[in-house]
Amino acid sequence: MERSLEPELMDDPHQALAYAKADFSEENQYFVIEFNSRFPEFSSGHVVDLGCGPADIPIRFIRKNPQCIVTGIDASRPMIALGEKLIAQHEMAGLIKLRCEKIQDITITPPADAILSNSLLHHISNPTDFWNAIKRLAKPGAPILIMDLLRPLSKESAQAIVDQYAHTAPQILRTDFYNSLLAAFTSEEVQSQLDSAGLSHFTVTQPDDRHWITSGYLPK
Repeated sequence: MERSLEPELMDDPHQALAYAKADFSEENQYFVIEFNSRFPEFSSGHVVDLGCGPADIPIRFIRKNPQCIVTGIDASRPMIALGEKLIAQHEMAGLIKLRCEKIQDITITPPADAILSNSLLHHISNPTDFWNAIKRLAKPGAPILIMDLLRPLSKESAQAIVDQYAHTAPQILRTDFYNSLLAAFTSEEVQSQLDSAGLSHFTVTQPDDRHWITSGYLPK
């Protein structure tokens, strides 16, 4: 099945709120645990979360890594607003800062000590922008952890995944999930992107039937 693009930004406040209310706790906690498992030596530093959404992952990350600070970046203003409210509720404003920026425009000075990104790549029309941003924003040797949706073989398979994992979700989320699956990349496509970006030492694996994950250190 060919990739079908979806809008890069979640600018609809109702859509953003529905996403923020959805239960992604299992996936997000897995993602944070994976970072600590893959990079056990990393305990402090400035971490950038690309596509931070409503800031659930930054909050979970700080709970596991209290000596870090996180900059969460998302191009959706409604998402940033929801994230800032959640950060305030958890009294983490001194540890997590959010910025509303497109990935092509982001600059970090000095470069980040580590980069996280969960479920951003499928929103970006040109994946080269994503991998170039990671190389631009992180310092040499920085640990990188990326996870995203995996494109199914067919639209029917995509709908079956939605029906299995989001059957009780509001229709706005079911539609968004379906469109995101169609916009996602296969693990083979991601590996090809990594090879082209000079990150061929990153290995792509599939932790379940709907995600891929990759990690590694930026070359020094």
